[in-house]
Amino acid sequence: MSNRPDINEMVQRLFSGDRRAAARLITWVEDGMEETHEVMRQIYPRTGKAIILGITGSGGAGKSTLADHLIRKLREQDKTVGVGLVDPSSPFSGGAFLGDRIRLQSHSQDAGVYIRSMASRGYLGGLSRATYDVIRIIEAMGADVIIVETLGAGQDEIDVIHIAHTCLLVVTPGMGDDIQAMKAGIMEIADIIVLNKADLEGTNACLRHLQSTLAAASFKEGKWVPRVIPTVSVGGKPQDIQGIDELTSAIEEHQDHLQKTNSVDQIKFERVEHELGLIFKDQLQKLIFKGLKGTGKKKKYINNIIQGKNDPYSVVEEVLKTYVRTKE
Repeated sequence: MSNRPDINEMVQRLFSGDRRAAARLITWVEDGMEETHEVMRQIYPRTGKAIILGITGSGGAGKSTLADHLIRKLREQDKTVGVGLVDPSSPFSGGAFLGDRIRLQSHSQDAGVYIRSMASRGYLGGLSRATYDVIRIIEAMGADVIIVETLGAGQDEIDVIHIAHTCLLVVTPGMGDDIQAMKAGIMEIADIIVLNKADLEGTNACLRHLQSTLAAASFKEGKWVPRVIPTVSVGGKPQDIQGIDELTSAIEEHQDHLQKTNSVDQIKFERVEHELGLIFKDQLQKLIFKGLKGTGKKKKYINNIIQGKNDPYSVVEEVLKTYVRTKE
């Protein structure tokens, strides 16, 4: 499986839109297989063109339902869509508790939509470490738009700003989501604030609160000012669904703003900068743990810290000097 011809064949199948190849490559990435480096080297030239939408917010706010509506709108525009759902990890298998078959089932037979669930695997910030590579793989398969939905962990869900071009923060009235969002500073990552379940009591007060907060904030001239879009994503009748067209228009308006101000270039730069940092961190950790394996030093370091004979910072400094060459 690890020989180069097999990797080349799998990548070529991906480029032709083969969903099974995409699934296998994503599994390699999530499992940290050795093939990952060669796969990503080959597919990088085919990436960087897709529009990436991030959807974040607390659990139960209706992120998946909104994603479902956005997929429909994008498909009506004849755009191919990839979806990455970052779910809580199983503490036993490391896999996702929630699968893509549970949500967004209506799109499962659409060849223009590719949906993948990913386990967060203990990473804070609402995103899986592998999310970056998974998005690149879906891009290389030909997706025009990629929707990344975070797992719903509230204030920890800020990493989405490093990966998305347009960030949607979903809040609901009556649950204190607007207050919680402001306390956590998560409002700062939102390009569009979606007040979902706007048919519930307390909507008007929540809407005024959000709008007054934005009005009081200072934005540099020419900078994007976040929009607040009320929506109703679930209803017994089609006419009960509200605000989806307005939300789609706000997303398009933000994308136009990024292009006109060349802000998209800065977003891409910051995305790669953050991506590099994560890769450096992971590779350095693998290098060090590989060096410590079988020496008994790791256990000794931990026991010394517990017994008060050493501290974590001194241990890290000592290990880095041993396994990483640095200029004095």
